[in-house]
Amino acid sequence: MHLKHLRHLLMVADVESFSRAAQRLHLTQSALSRSIQALEDELGGKLIDRHGRRNVLTPLGELIAERARRMLFEEAELHRSVELFHRHHLGAIRVGLGAGPGAVLMTPFLRHMAMHHPGIQVAVSLGTSDALMIQLRQRTLDAVIVEVTSVAPATDLRHELLAQLQGRFICRAGHPLLLQAAAGEAVTFDDVMRYPLASAPLSPEVARGLVKRFGARADPEHCLSLRCENVRSLVEAVLVSDAILFSIVAAVRTEIAEGKLCELATAPAVDDGPRYAFFTLAGRTEAPSMALFRRFVDEHLHD
Repeated sequence: MHLKHLRHLLMVADVESFSRAAQRLHLTQSALSRSIQALEDELGGKLIDRHGRRNVLTPLGELIAERARRMLFEEAELHRSVELFHRHHLGAIRVGLGAGPGAVLMTPFLRHMAMHHPGIQVAVSLGTSDALMIQLRQRTLDAVIVEVTSVAPATDLRHELLAQLQGRFICRAGHPLLLQAAAGEAVTFDDVMRYPLASAPLSPEVARGLVKRFGARADPEHCLSLRCENVRSLVEAVLVSDAILFSIVAAVRTEIAEGKLCELATAPAVDDGPRYAFFTLAGRTEAPSMALFRRFVDEHLHD
Protein backbone atom coordinates (compact mmCIF):
# COMPACT_ATOMS: atom_id res chain seq x y z
CA MET A 1 0.00 0.00 0.00
CA HIS A 2 1.43 3.36 -1.04
CA LEU A 3 1.01 6.33 1.27
CA LYS A 4 0.45 8.58 -1.72
CA HIS A 5 -2.76 6.68 -2.51
CA LEU A 6 -3.95 7.34 1.04
CA ARG A 7 -3.11 11.04 0.68
CA HIS A 8 -5.16 11.15 -2.51
CA LEU A 9 -8.12 9.47 -0.77
CA LEU A 10 -8.02 11.95 2.11
CA MET A 11 -7.91 14.92 -0.22
CA VAL A 12 -11.02 13.72 -2.07
CA ALA A 13 -12.71 13.10 1.29
CA ASP A 14 -11.85 16.60 2.51
CA VAL A 15 -13.06 18.53 -0.54
CA GLU A 16 -15.73 16.03 -1.73
CA SER A 17 -14.73 16.59 -5.34
CA PHE A 18 -12.35 14.76 -7.68
CA SER A 19 -11.73 17.88 -9.75
CA ARG A 20 -10.89 20.12 -6.77
CA ALA A 21 -8.79 17.39 -5.19
CA ALA A 22 -6.84 16.94 -8.41
CA GLN A 23 -6.16 20.68 -8.58
CA ARG A 24 -4.86 20.78 -5.02
CA LEU A 25 -2.70 17.71 -5.58
CA HIS A 26 -1.41 19.08 -8.92
CA LEU A 27 -2.62 15.96 -10.72
CA THR A 28 -4.86 15.37 -13.68
CA GLN A 29 -8.30 14.12 -12.74
CA SER A 30 -7.68 10.88 -14.62
CA ALA A 31 -4.44 10.28 -12.68
CA LEU A 32 -6.27 10.83 -9.41
CA SER A 33 -9.04 8.46 -10.46
CA ARG A 34 -6.46 5.77 -11.31
CA SER A 35 -4.84 6.25 -7.89
CA ILE A 36 -8.15 5.79 -6.07
CA GLN A 37 -9.01 2.81 -8.27
CA ALA A 38 -5.67 1.18 -7.44
CA LEU A 39 -6.38 1.60 -3.74
CA GLU A 40 -9.89 0.16 -4.14
CA ASP A 41 -8.50 -2.83 -6.05
CA GLU A 42 -5.92 -3.46 -3.33
CA LEU A 43 -8.46 -3.21 -0.52
CA GLY A 44 -11.20 -5.08 -2.32
CA GLY A 45 -14.00 -2.57 -1.99
CA LYS A 46 -15.46 0.73 -3.13
CA LEU A 47 -14.15 3.72 -1.14
CA ILE A 48 -15.99 6.67 -2.71
CA ASP A 49 -19.60 7.13 -3.84
CA ARG A 50 -21.04 9.96 -5.92
CA HIS A 51 -24.02 11.81 -4.38
CA GLY A 52 -25.11 14.48 -6.82
CA ARG A 53 -22.11 16.74 -7.29
CA ARG A 54 -20.40 15.45 -4.14
CA ASN A 55 -17.98 12.57 -3.79
CA VAL A 56 -18.37 11.05 -0.33
CA LEU A 57 -16.72 8.17 1.48
CA THR A 58 -18.42 4.79 1.71
CA PRO A 59 -18.44 3.07 5.12
CA LEU A 60 -15.28 1.22 4.07
CA GLY A 61 -13.81 4.51 2.88
CA GLU A 62 -14.50 6.14 6.25
CA LEU A 63 -12.75 3.28 8.03
CA ILE A 64 -9.72 3.53 5.75
CA ALA A 65 -9.63 7.34 5.98
CA GLU A 66 -9.59 7.25 9.78
CA ARG A 67 -6.63 4.86 9.81
CA ALA A 68 -4.92 6.73 6.98
CA ARG A 69 -4.93 10.00 8.92
CA ARG A 70 -3.15 8.27 11.80
CA MET A 71 -0.61 6.67 9.47
CA LEU A 72 0.21 9.94 7.73
CA PHE A 73 0.43 11.75 11.06
CA GLU A 74 2.93 9.17 12.33
CA GLU A 75 4.92 9.43 9.08
CA ALA A 76 5.17 13.21 9.48
CA GLU A 77 6.21 12.81 13.11
CA LEU A 78 8.88 10.29 12.16
CA HIS A 79 10.40 12.75 9.68
CA ARG A 80 10.18 15.53 12.28
CA SER A 81 11.94 13.45 14.94
CA VAL A 82 14.72 12.49 12.54
CA GLU A 83 15.14 16.10 11.42
CA LEU A 84 15.48 17.30 15.01
CA PHE A 85 17.97 14.52 15.73
CA HIS A 86 20.18 15.31 12.74
CA ARG A 87 20.07 19.09 13.15
CA HIS A 88 21.27 18.84 16.77
CA HIS A 89 19.49 21.99 17.89
CA LEU A 90 16.56 22.88 20.08
CA GLY A 91 14.11 23.65 17.26
CA ALA A 92 11.84 26.64 16.80
CA ILE A 93 9.15 27.78 19.24
CA ARG A 94 5.78 28.40 17.56
CA VAL A 95 2.99 29.14 20.00
CA GLY A 96 -0.47 30.67 20.01
CA LEU A 97 -1.85 32.73 22.87
CA GLY A 98 -5.37 33.83 23.71
CA ALA A 99 -5.95 37.44 24.69
CA GLY A 100 -5.28 37.03 28.43
CA PRO A 101 -2.17 34.84 28.18
CA GLY A 102 -0.93 37.05 25.34
CA ALA A 103 -1.15 40.16 27.52
CA VAL A 104 0.77 38.45 30.32
CA LEU A 105 3.32 36.42 28.38
CA MET A 106 4.03 37.68 24.87
CA THR A 107 6.22 40.75 25.39
CA PRO A 108 8.16 39.35 28.39
CA PHE A 109 8.76 36.06 26.55
CA LEU A 110 9.99 37.73 23.37
CA ARG A 111 12.27 39.93 25.44
CA HIS A 112 13.56 36.91 27.38
CA MET A 113 14.30 34.91 24.23
CA ALA A 114 16.05 37.83 22.49
CA MET A 115 18.29 38.36 25.51
CA HIS A 116 19.03 34.80 26.59
CA HIS A 117 18.38 32.52 23.58
CA PRO A 118 19.01 34.62 20.46
CA GLY A 119 19.73 31.55 18.31
CA ILE A 120 16.23 30.09 18.66
CA GLN A 121 13.50 31.12 16.23
CA VAL A 122 10.33 32.28 18.00
CA ALA A 123 6.90 32.91 16.47
CA VAL A 124 3.97 34.00 18.66
CA SER A 125 0.42 34.27 17.31
CA LEU A 126 -2.50 35.99 19.04
CA GLY A 127 -6.10 35.09 18.26
CA THR A 128 -9.34 33.49 19.26
CA SER A 129 -9.41 29.93 20.55
CA ASP A 130 -11.04 28.70 17.32
CA ALA A 131 -8.47 30.37 15.06
CA LEU A 132 -5.53 29.16 17.14
CA MET A 133 -6.79 25.57 17.29
CA ILE A 134 -7.06 25.52 13.50
CA GLN A 135 -3.40 26.56 13.29
CA LEU A 136 -2.46 23.94 15.87
CA ARG A 137 -4.19 21.22 13.87
CA GLN A 138 -2.54 22.48 10.69
CA ARG A 139 0.79 22.21 12.56
CA THR A 140 1.74 25.82 11.97
CA LEU A 141 1.70 26.12 15.78
CA ASP A 142 3.18 23.66 18.25
CA ALA A 143 1.23 24.73 21.34
CA VAL A 144 -1.68 26.97 22.28
CA ILE A 145 -2.62 28.55 25.61
CA VAL A 146 -6.28 29.54 25.90
CA GLU A 147 -9.15 29.32 28.38
CA VAL A 148 -9.79 25.60 28.91
CA THR A 149 -13.56 25.68 28.40
CA SER A 150 -13.24 27.52 25.09
CA VAL A 151 -12.01 24.33 23.35
CA ALA A 152 -14.25 21.32 22.81
CA PRO A 153 -12.73 18.01 23.98
CA ALA A 154 -11.24 16.02 21.10
CA THR A 155 -9.20 12.85 20.78
CA ASP A 156 -6.51 14.57 18.70
CA LEU A 157 -5.78 17.12 21.43
CA ARG A 158 -3.87 16.91 24.69
CA HIS A 159 -4.21 19.60 27.34
CA GLU A 160 -2.55 20.38 30.65
CA LEU A 161 -4.31 22.66 33.11
CA LEU A 162 -2.52 25.86 34.08
CA ALA A 163 -3.36 28.61 36.55
CA GLN A 164 -6.77 30.10 37.20
CA LEU A 165 -6.32 33.87 37.19
CA GLN A 166 -8.43 36.53 38.88
CA GLY A 167 -10.73 38.59 36.68
CA ARG A 168 -11.53 42.10 37.86
CA PHE A 169 -12.91 45.44 36.75
CA ILE A 170 -9.98 47.83 36.20
CA CYS A 171 -10.03 51.61 35.80
CA ARG A 172 -7.58 54.49 35.69
CA ALA A 173 -6.40 56.16 38.87
CA GLY A 174 -8.75 59.01 39.79
CA HIS A 175 -11.78 57.44 38.10
CA PRO A 176 -15.13 58.76 39.44
CA LEU A 177 -16.14 55.28 40.63
CA LEU A 178 -12.99 55.03 42.76
CA LEU A 179 -14.02 58.27 44.44
CA GLN A 180 -17.50 56.81 44.98
CA ALA A 181 -16.02 53.69 46.59
CA ALA A 182 -13.66 55.79 48.73
CA ALA A 183 -16.68 57.69 50.05
CA GLY A 184 -18.10 54.41 51.33
CA GLU A 185 -20.75 53.98 48.64
CA ALA A 186 -20.89 50.52 47.06
CA VAL A 187 -20.17 50.31 43.33
CA THR A 188 -22.78 48.22 41.50
CA PHE A 189 -22.80 46.83 37.98
CA ASP A 190 -25.30 49.54 37.06
CA ASP A 191 -22.67 52.07 38.13
CA VAL A 192 -20.08 50.34 35.96
CA MET A 193 -22.45 50.43 32.98
CA ARG A 194 -22.57 54.23 33.10
CA TYR A 195 -19.13 54.07 31.46
CA PRO A 196 -17.80 52.25 28.38
CA LEU A 197 -16.90 48.67 29.29
CA ALA A 198 -13.88 47.14 27.54
CA SER A 199 -12.73 43.53 27.32
CA ALA A 200 -11.10 40.95 25.14
CA PRO A 201 -13.56 38.30 23.87
CA LEU A 202 -14.63 36.16 26.82
CA SER A 203 -15.12 32.40 26.93
CA PRO A 204 -18.68 31.08 27.41
CA GLU A 205 -17.74 29.96 30.93
CA VAL A 206 -16.58 33.43 32.00
CA ALA A 207 -19.60 35.03 30.32
CA ARG A 208 -21.95 32.72 32.24
CA GLY A 209 -20.19 33.66 35.47
CA LEU A 210 -20.80 37.36 34.84
CA VAL A 211 -24.47 36.79 34.06
CA LYS A 212 -24.89 34.61 37.15
CA ARG A 213 -23.36 37.31 39.34
CA PHE A 214 -24.81 40.49 37.82
CA GLY A 215 -27.82 39.34 35.83
CA ALA A 216 -28.69 39.23 32.13
CA ARG A 217 -27.50 42.80 31.58
CA ALA A 218 -23.92 41.52 32.11
CA ASP A 219 -24.01 39.35 28.98
CA PRO A 220 -20.79 40.36 27.14
CA GLU A 221 -22.62 40.27 23.82
CA HIS A 222 -24.61 43.30 24.95
CA CYS A 223 -22.66 45.12 27.66
CA LEU A 224 -19.25 45.55 26.03
CA SER A 225 -18.54 48.85 24.29
CA LEU A 226 -14.91 48.10 23.39
CA ARG A 227 -13.84 44.61 22.36
CA CYS A 228 -10.36 43.72 21.11
CA GLU A 229 -8.08 40.65 21.05
CA ASN A 230 -5.15 42.86 22.04
CA VAL A 231 -5.53 43.64 25.74
CA ARG A 232 -2.66 46.13 25.60
CA SER A 233 -4.64 48.30 23.18
CA LEU A 234 -7.60 48.26 25.57
CA VAL A 235 -5.29 49.23 28.45
CA GLU A 236 -4.09 52.25 26.49
CA ALA A 237 -7.70 53.33 25.93
CA VAL A 238 -8.58 52.91 29.62
CA LEU A 239 -5.54 54.90 30.75
CA VAL A 240 -6.76 58.04 28.96
CA SER A 241 -10.53 57.77 29.48
CA ASP A 242 -13.27 56.78 31.93
CA ALA A 243 -13.71 53.41 30.20
CA ILE A 244 -13.55 50.40 32.52
CA LEU A 245 -11.61 47.26 31.61
CA PHE A 246 -12.71 43.74 32.54
CA SER A 247 -9.53 41.69 32.50
CA ILE A 248 -7.33 39.32 34.41
CA VAL A 249 -5.34 41.33 36.94
CA ALA A 250 -2.08 39.72 35.80
CA ALA A 251 -2.37 41.51 32.45
CA VAL A 252 -2.11 44.93 34.12
CA ARG A 253 0.04 44.21 37.16
CA THR A 254 2.72 46.67 35.99
CA GLU A 255 0.25 49.55 35.59
CA ILE A 256 -1.29 48.75 38.98
CA ALA A 257 2.13 48.69 40.63
CA GLU A 258 2.92 52.06 39.05
CA GLY A 259 -0.35 53.54 40.34
CA LYS A 260 -1.73 54.16 36.85
CA LEU A 261 -4.56 51.63 37.08
CA CYS A 262 -6.61 50.36 40.02
CA GLU A 263 -8.86 47.41 40.74
CA LEU A 264 -12.47 48.51 41.08
CA ALA A 265 -14.34 46.64 43.81
CA THR A 266 -17.99 45.97 43.01
CA ALA A 267 -21.00 44.69 44.92
CA PRO A 268 -21.35 41.81 44.43
CA ALA A 269 -17.64 41.16 44.00
CA VAL A 270 -16.03 39.37 41.07
CA ASP A 271 -14.33 36.47 42.82
CA ASP A 272 -13.27 34.11 40.06
CA GLY A 273 -11.62 34.16 36.66
CA PRO A 274 -10.60 32.11 33.63
CA ARG A 275 -8.74 28.80 33.91
CA TYR A 276 -6.14 28.36 31.19
CA ALA A 277 -4.71 25.23 29.61
CA PHE A 278 -1.69 24.30 27.49
CA PHE A 279 -2.95 22.54 24.33
CA THR A 280 -0.84 20.38 22.02
CA LEU A 281 -1.59 17.71 19.42
CA ALA A 282 -1.76 14.24 20.90
CA GLY A 283 1.22 12.15 19.83
CA ARG A 284 3.14 15.05 18.29
CA THR A 285 6.87 15.15 18.89
CA GLU A 286 7.74 18.24 20.89
CA ALA A 287 10.84 20.24 19.99
CA PRO A 288 13.34 20.44 22.89
CA SER A 289 13.02 24.24 22.84
CA MET A 290 9.44 23.96 24.08
CA ALA A 291 10.84 23.17 27.51
CA LEU A 292 12.03 26.79 27.65
CA PHE A 293 8.54 28.05 26.89
CA ARG A 294 6.91 25.70 29.39
CA ARG A 295 9.27 26.87 32.12
CA PHE A 296 8.59 30.52 31.29
CA VAL A 297 4.83 29.93 31.43
CA ASP A 298 5.11 28.23 34.82
CA GLU A 299 7.08 31.19 36.17
CA HIS A 300 4.98 34.03 34.73
CA LEU A 301 1.35 32.96 34.21
CA HIS A 302 0.00 33.71 37.67
CA ASP A 303 -1.75 36.48 39.59
